[in-house]
Formats: sequence, structure tokens, C-alpha cells
Amino acid sequence: MTRRFPERLTPLANRLGLQPLYGDIHNHSALSYGHGRLEDALARAALQLDFVSVTGHAAWPDMPIDVPEVAHIVDFHVKGFAKLKANWKGHFETLSTYENPGNFAVFPGYEIHSCAHGDYTIVYADLDVAEPELADTPEDLKSALTAAKGDRALAFPHHIGYRQGARGINWDTFDPELSPFVEMFSMHGCAEESESERSYLHSMGPVNGASTMRAGLKRGAVFGIIGNTDHHSAFPGSYGHGRMAVYAGADDRDAIFAAMRARRTNALTGDNIHLLTAIGDTVQGGIAAPSDKAVLDIEAIGGGFIDVIDVSRNGALFARISPELEPAPVDPGDGATTETILYVELGWGARGKSHDWAGTLNLEGGEFLSVEPRFRGAEIVSPLEGEDEAAVLPTLDLTGGRVTFSVTAAANPNNVTPATQGFAIRLKAQPGARLKAELSGKQLDIAIEDLFEGAVSGNLGPIDSPAYRFHALPRPHQWQWQGSVALGALEAGENIYVRLREKTGQMAWTSPIFCRKEA
Repeated sequence: MTRRFPERLTPLANRLGLQPLYGDIHNHSALSYGHGRLEDALARAALQLDFVSVTGHAAWPDMPIDVPEVAHIVDFHVKGFAKLKANWKGHFETLSTYENPGNFAVFPGYEIHSCAHGDYTIVYADLDVAEPELADTPEDLKSALTAAKGDRALAFPHHIGYRQGARGINWDTFDPELSPFVEMFSMHGCAEESESERSYLHSMGPVNGASTMRAGLKRGAVFGIIGNTDHHSAFPGSYGHGRMAVYAGADDRDAIFAAMRARRTNALTGDNIHLLTAIGDTVQGGIAAPSDKAVLDIEAIGGGFIDVIDVSRNGALFARISPELEPAPVDPGDGATTETILYVELGWGARGKSHDWAGTLNLEGGEFLSVEPRFRGAEIVSPLEGEDEAAVLPTLDLTGGRVTFSVTAAANPNNVTPATQGFAIRLKAQPGARLKAELSGKQLDIAIEDLFEGAVSGNLGPIDSPAYRFHALPRPHQWQWQGSVALGALEAGENIYVRLREKTGQMAWTSPIFCRKEA
């Protein structure tokens, strides 16, 4: 089972000695309040991530216990905190069971709510934590973690976009030594800036401009950014709800934690996008010295059609790259075959129903190189919103040149919330290649050239029955880009980051590169 596409010819990553690894370090299960077994959460994470921390809810020092209108919220938090305390010691055996060195790293973690300072998630580097360190302020939390674990623990503000006082970030008490990064994207929404197509819709409220990533950068704060799901039904890495990437020197827990500490991180919505930037040898999250003629190197491999790559400098758009207009694929291929990405999406049908999909795919006149799961869990944040979906693990396998899969997909609950399931296949195809598929008993024979022209979709039965979609195939220059952007004079106090948007709406953001006199 391949959780991510394999290593490719990526000159910038190779030069810097780094590789992208994908994870989710803020998500929930019935370990505290939430739904689903911890074992199910870890199994789902291992299916499509390189690392995970399944987060417990530990404390809320300034919880509004005297406000009758939110008594129901107080109640499930108090019960959840007690549940984590009871489960804490025993859950390490489960975490250790799923640890797979060199393939899948498991980090222990928990979160502390705070109206005054914003919610913080704590992550430990090692699986040997006697008990959670609790504190009322980031300053006290830093002291407690340092005393207990030295530099082998960190904490980061999550769902930062809520207003201060409503569990959003407090930039006045933010400490980069405690928090190398902030969670800018999750199923709560996007907090890059005030306006976004992925708005905060939870009952806690909308995004507040002073709490955004760009507001923190304007204040001069130094931090990386990440995405996580904050999923509450035992489904870490749930597709479209948020993920993070680290650029690490190796696929092991120490290298992953070191990359976190160094802010070599990205925020992602769903696709495992490779988006790497550097000024000289200074990678995203790093601090570069002032320069008269700085150049930003960019290397991008999308999970599908890349729409735009934007370079943001000091809070303003500095450059916009369209691979359609400025083609520069990382690997254009040899001309005899075309390497591309096939995204298979399954679901639809009558609302309130679901379908158990199973099938196989073969490619005549080509080769399947790897598969990438794009499975999602139910849209649940509060434990009052519903129960966990049935704990059935999806399957996806590439063996003997054939892809086999099984997954349950619920119908979309409305016209704006997707519940589809899917997976992507990296493939090479010769002219005249044909895709042979069997989807829940339905036989399909599709010319690859037709998919280069556009998507192919259909239903298993009549209208309102479950449906499938084979997304259009991108040419190499449409899903890859590499190049440089001249920055001119780079001065102390500046910050630069890159955002990539795919045509499907999936996105990736790099941590900023900061310019300071003492680099």
C-alpha cells in the first residue's frame, strides 16, 4: 500500500536533501470526547499518512462554567477531560502497536482550550509521556514542557482565525520558541487572511482579521504554518479537511520532529502536493540574510491540474505563475509515454443513502506507478452533531499492475458539501492506451485519449443512483512546475510565502521565508 506518490526526479528537493512527508497532528477520537476507537483512527491514518498524532482534549482553564446558555458545551468538555485522564496511561500501548519505524510515525498529543490565549495542541517527540502537562498560559505551558521534556515537545495554536476571546489566537502571547508553527487550515476553514473561499462556518463564529496568518506576519511574528483536519470521528487525514507536510531529511520520527522544529512545513487541504521553496539554501520556514539580488526557487508537483502558483511578499501578491502560460514541468517525459495522474471519485446518489463500492482497474498500453488514497470521514466537529460512521477500513492496493479497492461512500448531504470518496493513480500511458475498470459490477472501457480531453462520468443505475467520475488527465506541464522568481533586494523584516491552487480547489501553502539581519 502506497500512501503517497513515490520519489521523483525533483532537482530542488534533491539539492536540499529533503523529502515531503504528510501527516495530521490535530484530530480526535473517543480517546476523550469525539467518536470512534483510537485503533480505528490509527489504522485509517496509516492508510494514507506518513505520521499522525491522535489528539485528546485535556483542559479548559477559563471555561465559561457560569454561563447557562453553554452548559451543554461545558458538560461534554468536562466529561471528555476526565475520559482522557483515565485513558492516558493505557493508550500508549495502542500508539506503540501502530508505530512502524521508517514508514509510519505516531506522536502522542493533546490540546488545551483557552478563551484568552486560543486553543493549543501539544505534541511530544517520543512515546514516553507520564502525564499531560497542563497550564493556564502559553508562558506557563512552555515552562512546564521544557522542564519535563526539554526540546522534545512543542505546542501550536490551532483554528487560529476565531477572534481573540473566542478561542482564536492571541498574538500578544504567542511564543515562537514554544510554537514553531500555527494551524492555518483545518475543517474549521482557512485563516490565511480575512477573505477566503473556505470560510469558518462552525457555531464558534467567523474568521476575524486580526487573528489571521497575515495579521501575525504583519506584526513581525516568526512562525511556520500547517494544516490538520481537527476531525472528531477517528479519521486523521480525512480528505479535504486539512493536512500538513514536513520537509525532512529522512522518513523517521526524529527527522520529522526536527523538520517541525525547523518550520519546514506546509499547510494542505487534501492532495499530497509537493511545494518546495528556497532562497539559496534557506528553505520555507527558515531565515535568510538580506541580499541585493535574491532569487526564490520554486518546485511544485500537484495532485492534479495546477491552476495558479502565487508568491506573497509582505502581505501582497508579488508574482502569479500559470503553468498553462509558463510551462516548466519538473519531468516532461520522453515523448513515447505520458506520465499523468488519474483521480477516481465515487459517491453521489440519493441523499441519505450510501453505497459500498468495490472494483478493479487495469491499464492496457501503459503502467500504473503508484496509488494515493483520498478517503474522507464524516463532517463532524462537535460530539453533539452525530455519531461516528461505521468503522470499516477502506482498502486500496496496487499489485501485479492492477488496482483494487473497496470503500463506502455516502451521498452528498447538500449541494455544497462533498461526501465522495476517491483515490489517485500515477500512471504512464502510451498513445492508444485504454483503461479497463470494473466498478461494483459495471464494466468500463475508456480510451486514455478521451480522458486527456475531459472527465468521464456515469451512474451505476438510473438517475439519482450512485455515480463515478474519472477526472480529466493533466499533461506533465499542467501538474508540474519548476522555476525561479527574481526578488531583487531582500531587506530585513520581509516575509515571502507561496500558495498553490489546483483547478479542483485543493490548495497548498508553504511556510514563509523570513529575512532578518542575523540569519
